[in-house]
Order: sequence, then structure tokens, then C-alpha cells
Amino acid sequence: MCGIVGYVGERDAVSVIMDGLKRLEYRGYDSAGIATLEDGRFASRRRVGKLVNLELSLKEAPMEGRIGIGHTRWATHGEPNEGNAHPHGATDVVVVHNGIIENYLKLRKKLVSLGYEFASDTDTEVIPHLIDFYTKKGLNAEAAFRMALSELEGSYGVAVICASAPDTVFAARKASPLVLGVGEDESLVASDIPALLSYTRDVIFLNDGDVAILTAKEVRVTDIEGEPLDRPVTTIQWSPAMAEKGGYKHFMLKEIFEQPRAIAETLTGKLNSIEGRVTLEGEGADEIAANLKALHIVACGTSYHASMVAKYWIEKMARMPVSVDLASEYRYRDPLISEGTGLLLVSQSGETADTLAALEEGRVKGAPVLAICNVLGSSLSRRADATLYTHAGPEIGVASTKAFTTQLVTLYMMALFLGRARGHLSNSDVLEKMELLRHVPGAIEAALEYEEEYKKCALAIKESRSAIFLGRGLNFPIALEGALKLKEISYIHAEGYAAGEMKHGPIALVDKDLPVISILTPSPNYEKMLSNIEEVRARGGICYAVAVAGDESAEALSAGILPVPSFEEELMPIVAAIPLQLLAYHVAELKGTDVDQPRNLAKAVTVE
Repeated sequence: MCGIVGYVGERDAVSVIMDGLKRLEYRGYDSAGIATLEDGRFASRRRVGKLVNLELSLKEAPMEGRIGIGHTRWATHGEPNEGNAHPHGATDVVVVHNGIIENYLKLRKKLVSLGYEFASDTDTEVIPHLIDFYTKKGLNAEAAFRMALSELEGSYGVAVICASAPDTVFAARKASPLVLGVGEDESLVASDIPALLSYTRDVIFLNDGDVAILTAKEVRVTDIEGEPLDRPVTTIQWSPAMAEKGGYKHFMLKEIFEQPRAIAETLTGKLNSIEGRVTLEGEGADEIAANLKALHIVACGTSYHASMVAKYWIEKMARMPVSVDLASEYRYRDPLISEGTGLLLVSQSGETADTLAALEEGRVKGAPVLAICNVLGSSLSRRADATLYTHAGPEIGVASTKAFTTQLVTLYMMALFLGRARGHLSNSDVLEKMELLRHVPGAIEAALEYEEEYKKCALAIKESRSAIFLGRGLNFPIALEGALKLKEISYIHAEGYAAGEMKHGPIALVDKDLPVISILTPSPNYEKMLSNIEEVRARGGICYAVAVAGDESAEALSAGILPVPSFEEELMPIVAAIPLQLLAYHVAELKGTDVDQPRNLAKAVTVE
């Protein structure tokens, strides 16, 4: 949510910042703005809506400067209008900010009493006025920035430029991600990696409480008191091209078709075929696994659905009880974490606020923490005891696709790891299942070849007002995910249900206008799923089925088939997700919605 880009160097700051903001559009926003500093004077521009509005304004009246900050805002305090858009400024200070300043009303009252006037309804505007207040008391820009930070309560990722320090960008982080880019004779700050990749792959991830001072020649990181901190430079392997559409109409479609490669790269280096084991990054993972008696998996959104599939796998292979919690609920229910209970946190970005809060809840109660994450150096991966990375590369489309399937593959590997460490899987068991995993990319490639069949189903349901997705066992979470994908990008109301629950209420919704999409792949529940479809048909519902190509029973009962190749039952949920992703995509495309940036949504929810 929200995007920050700051630059200082020899290039045109406006070009660099606008390029970076475009690469952060997937985070979700409703307004955008930019500020530069040239010859001691600020220039600033803000516009409501998409970046193109800001871009057109800059073409009509260009701005100059070799230092600047920019922002895409997703409204929290104050409605989305030009007055509330960032940057916000005082006389000699301009600020962009992600997060929520919880004590802003108290600070605002104090500043108004000191004669400061506010031009917006945002919490952010207290920051530049505080900095200005301390500079007027005689502090230099850096000291004033630190003093202002010391008064803020809540969360922030913030970047600041000051007229009194015309060659410096100041930045700080508390519970809102920021990453620094270390270039040659230039430095950058951004809220996510893709904004930096055109200029450098050498980055520094800030921890909570870190303060950064950036000039063209140097990047320093300190604590809030000014004590130097050693933060390592990490070289990111993603290339700028990985964040481009590559000829596809939308990022989402590109990312759907990248899944075979992403899964193959996720598997690389983690499967030791000689020892029959999975390798985690971090110390003490084997000891943690061997001593576990129970596992709490905590995640949000799509990651939560992947975690629900993992519950089946882990309980079967590691033979221990597993609970799956929404991160936004976990810490508020005072979870019971006894000796031997571990946490497994799943997040694409590694910066989801609720997931990180759940981590801290577990830490306080003494739980060891395992993580699955896509971003090297993210807050989650740094705080966890051991991590398995999904090497999906940057995922720009808001509706998660390749992050979901790589999470499923990685969670399956986690199940193998835990099963072996706890003595419930032998080396030969693990080797056999590893071999099955290696065939997943090929199975997904085969599924992608049925895209035209998926389009036919999309055409049939595009005018529907609602849809139901049904599954049993391992396929129940895939039904939930299919419904989420459809509602996210097409705005069709969709719900996923365990098929056995149809008679407990949802069947009342069935009529001649309701499409019901069932996941009917081979499983012990196959016959029961056929019965559920018959129940829907008997009440006039329109039935579609994700089924193995050539399944005559499925074809006989369905108005349309979303075919998949035959594959191992235990891993079929990964393959069954593909037609549901493409169904949602093509429905949205036919309806003309904004596929990559659906309304009201953000890629990473970094505030509560």
C-alpha cells in the first residue's frame, strides 16, 4: 500500500522518481505527487487518480532537480483529493510518508497552538511541521529529523528533503518497509525493490527504528539517536526485465504463464537428492522441527488459502496437529502457545503488517518461527529462525498467481522437511515425493495449453452477478482461492465452499442464473463431488468443472469443462489453481476491468 521513491544524484530526479512510482503502481493508490529541490527552491506537483494525470501535468509544466521524493497514496486519513495527496510540506521541508501516525491529533493540536497552519486532513502533515519547528529552534536538518521522529507514535516509512540540506534525502522506517538503493554517484530510497532495479541491484533493507542519510556519494544508516548501524548491502538477482510485461497485455497474464519457470526456480537448490532432505536458510531448523509438537500457520489472503492446503500435507507427513489462522485475527484471540508449539508464517512480501504482528505475538510467547517468503531481506525473513524462499521473482499484478503456486510448492517442501525431521518420512519417502515435485512445472505447462477452453467458460459466465466455487479435501482451499481471484478482478460476487456444506445454507442461492464451478479432480471424495454437482443441476444451477481432460462423468454433468492434465492426486491442487486463475483473468478482460490494479486493492497491506 502506497509507494515511496526518493532520489539524489546526477540524473534528472523527476524521470527517476516517476519511473520508480510506475513500478510501484501495483501497490494500490488513489493519488500521486512529486517534489524536487533546485537552487534552494522546492517545486511540487500533486494529482488525484492514476500516475498518468501527474505525468501529463509534468509535461505541461516541467520540474527540474537532481534531488527529489515522490509518492503514490492510498487514502487512510483524509479522503483521496489533491489537498491530501503527498508530498506535504512546511516552509523548508517536504515529506512523503507511508503508515499511520497514531498520535497525530495530539501533535496537530500542539503545532496549531504554536502557530502552524494545516492544509490537509492527513496525519502525515504533522511530520514536516515538527521538523520545521526543530530547525527553527536551531537544530540542523538531520538533528531536527531525528527529534521529529522521536515524537511520532505508530508506523512510518518516511522520506524527507530539506532546503537547509540540499544534497541529502533523509529516510526512516518503523513498521512500514523501506529499502535503500546504492548506486554509482547516486542513492535511492523506495518502499519496494522494483522501483530501484533500473538503477541498481545493490540494496540495503532498513530495520524498524533505522534512520538513513542519503547523498549522491554515501549512504549512512544509524539508530534514532545517531549511533552508526551496520546494515549489509544485498545484491538482488531480479532484473528490470522481470518486472516488465514482456509482450503480455497484463502483468497478471504474464505472471500466470511464468509459473512453470517460477516453480522450477523455487525448487532449485532446496532438494538434496543424495540425502533426501529439504534445505532451509537459517540456523537450528532441524532442531526446531524435531522438537515441534504442534504448528500454527499464520497468513493473510491468498497466502492463507495456500496455508490451508499445507495443513493437510503437514498433518499427513509430519503427524502433528496444525492450525491455520488469519494473521489479522491471530494475535487478538490470545493464542495458546505452549512448549513445543511453533509458528509458520507465510507471506509473499514479508512485510504484511498483520503477519509481522503475529510473529511478535509468537515471539513473546516463546514460539520458534519458521517462514515462507518471496523477498530476500524482508522483515519476515530477517526475524524468522529459518526460512524457505519462493523464488517467484517480482509479482506486480495485485491478484496473486505465481506467488500462490510457488507458496504451495514451498509448503509441500516444508511438509517434507518436517516429516523427515520428525522421523515420519524416510529418506526414500522424501526422494519419491521430491521426484513428483519436479514434474509440477511440466503439469502446469500442460494446463496452460487449455487456455482457449478456459476462455469459453469465461465468456459463458461474464454477465453473472454471483458465482459459487466448490471443493472437498485438498481442493476446498483451491475453491476459496478461485472465488477470491474472480471477485478481486472482475467484481463478480463469488464465494468458495466446502462442497459438503452446500446443504447447510449455500444451496439456497442456486438458481438458473448461478454458475457453480466445482473442482472435480481425482480424489477419495470424487463420487461425493459428483453427487454435489447433481444437487446443483437438480435445482437449475449452471455447472462447470475443473476436471482431468477426457473425464466423461464430469463432461456429462457440466455445461463446460476447465480441463487439466492427469497428475498426482496429492499435488493436483497446484495444477487445479491454473484454470481458475485464467478463468478469472478472462472474465475480467471481457468485462473491461482494471486487471492489474483492481479498485480498492493494494498488493501489500503494510498497515492494519
